[in-house]
Amino acid sequence: MAAASRRCVVAADIGAAAVAIGDLATDAGADAVAEAAGEIDVLVNNAGVHGHDGWEDATPDVWRDIYETNVVSAVRMIQRFVPGMRARGWGRVIQIGGGLGSQPIPVQPHYSASLAARHSLAVSLARELKETGVTSNVVSPGAIMLDSVREWLTSHAPANGWGERWEDVERNAARDFVPNDIGRFGRPEEIAGAVAYLASPYGDYVSGATIRVDGGTVKSVI
Repeated sequence: MAAASRRCVVAADIGAAAVAIGDLATDAGADAVAEAAGEIDVLVNNAGVHGHDGWEDATPDVWRDIYETNVVSAVRMIQRFVPGMRARGWGRVIQIGGGLGSQPIPVQPHYSASLAARHSLAVSLARELKETGVTSNVVSPGAIMLDSVREWLTSHAPANGWGERWEDVERNAARDFVPNDIGRFGRPEEIAGAVAYLASPYGDYVSGATIRVDGGTVKSVI
């Protein structure tokens, strides 16, 4: 299903939602989205792509493309929506980051670097928005169980000896790929819950923070 069609389906499921479509990797696309959306109070920057290239395969052009989509797209949205939030004295800006931004691995260096940039820009923005009523934070997911992930894990379970029951497959795959303290993959609604918290009045005193929703995948005290 095309991305635009998926968004329409999600909007229909929600009921009270509108769809504004544009390529955020371009100024024209960002302008189209901003014009269609109008004034907003909560901005969640979740647009992004990733690749499986390593250091030998990720050319400078590949780095440039992923940075344009994963980082500059967020900057475009911030510059279009945050001035209005600041003027109204309230708003939320939430970046969807990731553990690879603080705990990179040998592969996907361009993706890890783009996540680190998203985390950094969120903190810088929080300092810029000091005492304005607008906060800026990051929600950093771990490995999330999507339908495509479940299908991949199920198809590869026999070759990896992960078992036959889904509970065993998930537990063993998490152990091999994303070892964490909970022993499973995350769920989309768990990420949404963290976003909802930051977007609510309960998040008034949280800014410049990274909330990790990764089951303890990232091993750090900060």
